[in-house]
Amino acid sequence: QNYLDNFWPDLKAAHELFDSITQARRERESESQENHGKEYPEHLPLEILEAGIKSGRYLQGTLNVNKHRAQLEAFVRLQGCGNKDTG
Repeated sequence: QNYLDNFWPDLKAAHELFDSITQARRERESESQENHGKEYPEHLPLEILEAGIKSGRYLQGTLNVNKHRAQLEAFVRLQGCGNKDTG
């Protein structure tokens, strides 16, 4: 802000861009605080997921995505299974 004010006081577009970036950063920080520092909110609380995994309602695994064809190829490897064709 100081740089723009001192060296480019008449460059309106740069000041507007700086204000826009500052506002977006503040909004992101407030969202992060609302989510307790997490970028994305959890779908279900951890306790429910853990109970669901123990009861067999949910399965736990690792998502593997093809980096070259990410929109077309992915699979889930379930814990305890060595076979890639599990999901």
